[in-house]
Amino acid sequence: MAETAPCIALLDDDAEIRLLVGDYLQRYGMRCVGVDTVVQLQRVLQNEAVDLLLLDIMLPDASGLQLCQQLRESSRLPIILLTALADESDRVLGLEMGADDYLTKPFSARELLARIRAVLRRMDNRLWVHEYSDVQGYAFAGWQLSSRKRTLTNPQGALISLTAGEFDLLLALVRHPGQILNREQLLEMTKGRNAQPFDRSIDVQLSRLRKKLADASLIKTVRGGGYLLAEEVTDIGR
Repeated sequence: MAETAPCIALLDDDAEIRLLVGDYLQRYGMRCVGVDTVVQLQRVLQNEAVDLLLLDIMLPDASGLQLCQQLRESSRLPIILLTALADESDRVLGLEMGADDYLTKPFSARELLARIRAVLRRMDNRLWVHEYSDVQGYAFAGWQLSSRKRTLTNPQGALISLTAGEFDLLLALVRHPGQILNREQLLEMTKGRNAQPFDRSIDVQLSRLRKKLADASLIKTVRGGGYLLAEEVTDIGR
């Protein structure tokens, strides 16, 4: 991330929410650009170096979920969904569409700030920075995962788009090949202190990762135990 104040884009048709969130984030050193239409958001994304998008699911002129999916197909911009839908299936659907996190309305400004910081921290690639500072990336089964550039390249040399959460999860598995990691360990490695009890995002992200890797056998599920990367891994750049 740049050393300048993080720029947060907020798409929500509620003017009061835009005002309250914008004022609160500004107090904590962030710049918030609030908009109420998709057209305005597209203009902001074209003209601003946006670090993270807060996206309301219920929009008057579009579907927030569909917009999330469209953005994810062409961008790795971190996205946190804001939703009034409390059902777990709705939240899971948001993660499947490519969101990095979600927050259910009404939410506290303090929790929103914590989640923004957590996602930005993951994008900044500061996890494991001391332990793995001399490793540029990892190679496994013809794939290459760059911990510096935060990119995944398939055996044919094509870049595969990953959300911040998917990247962090794959990085955790790649750094512990052949080792069984349970859900709690993976949550701690990818979300740290911001991990929530009974968080099911790991399951959703694993499902998406398996599809993107096009080989479900690369990441194995161990009954009653957890998950493991069932391939040898070679460090790149040590």
